[in-house]
Amino acid sequence: MHQTNFLVREPLLDPKQRVVGYEICWQRQGAAPSSPAELEALVAFVAGQVLDADGNWALRDKILFLEAVPAMLSTDALHQLPPERTVLSIKTSELARPDTLAAVQALRAGGVGILLREADLARIGNRLPTIASYVEVRFSGADVGTQARAYAALKQSAVGMVARPVSNWADFDACAALGLNAFVGKLHLTPRPSTDSKGLNPAQAIIMQLMQMVRQNADIVQLEAVLKRDATLSYKLLRFINSAGFGAGREIQSLRQALTLLGYTPLYRWLTLLLATASTSGYSPVLLETAVVRGRLAELLAVGALGKSEAENVFVAGMFSLLDRLLGISMQEVLANIQLSDDVVAALLTRSGKYGPYLALAEACELNSDLVASLAASLKLSPEDVNQAHLSALAWAQNVAA
Repeated sequence: MHQTNFLVREPLLDPKQRVVGYEICWQRQGAAPSSPAELEALVAFVAGQVLDADGNWALRDKILFLEAVPAMLSTDALHQLPPERTVLSIKTSELARPDTLAAVQALRAGGVGILLREADLARIGNRLPTIASYVEVRFSGADVGTQARAYAALKQSAVGMVARPVSNWADFDACAALGLNAFVGKLHLTPRPSTDSKGLNPAQAIIMQLMQMVRQNADIVQLEAVLKRDATLSYKLLRFINSAGFGAGREIQSLRQALTLLGYTPLYRWLTLLLATASTSGYSPVLLETAVVRGRLAELLAVGALGKSEAENVFVAGMFSLLDRLLGISMQEVLANIQLSDDVVAALLTRSGKYGPYLALAEACELNSDLVASLAASLKLSPEDVNQAHLSALAWAQNVAA
């Protein structure tokens, strides 16, 4: 399936807008349900991508939700995934068969999570904690008080409540008040009303200045002088350059050494990440994580055709494509504050130019858009190429946005 179909992800948010997990499924046309073979293929492909070379979970604290049907509950690939990070989503009506109920209970005993869909809570009653770790509730913004009473018993148990669909921020806030997590689809990309002050804070202003200086090939001495004005920024640079991921091989203790070793293009990329994470007004953790995944995915999609150096620029375009929402200012204001190449600007404004199609494809992947297949084909990328890059970007982002 990974050779012909594209993956779709949907974030699960806690009441503080933090991403606690993702539902991963195949993109499909219409309402036709996935077959057992398709679902087995999904589990097998995901298991092959979200474990590192040592077999460790690559998504840190994230939980993956995967659709399940009775016929695939014993698939071997399930045993490759860490049970505490795996949740199978199954219709409650499937549990009417004793063999399916037994299989679900065996999975629960082994630590695998179970999300019940279309559950009749009154009928399941006290058995619910022995069957499920989560239950999906169909949330409506109307009559919240009645719903609160209905869910009160669940809030006292170990069963988590997951709301769906949540199509506007008012409903999300109502869910949060009830203590529900929520699958939010595209909602997190929709600006929400806020009274917070907008624009660049002092840390972001210094980062913007440094980015401008890097674009103008300023001397290392000049960059060092600006960095020294912000102790936190200096500390972050030294921590980054001495991290295991960078692999400097020796401890770097001076800013000048760090800047020299890092180089201008990687420095610009690091500053781009830092600019997003330095947001303090209207801050949305899910939006930050989405920006990081989008930037990394666009970069991975481009590296084969454009090479590493050009792909770094595609990463910057991906990150900047959500910077207006992260900072609470217009894209025109973002572009007025920083000098970017014509190719990056074209990608940001019209998804055109050399980088635009890769950004458009990364964006389409997160929107469950019908354009994914045509965009991938135009870039000569197979579904397998896109799917591998998608899960790789998701894993990479956990070490950045954490």
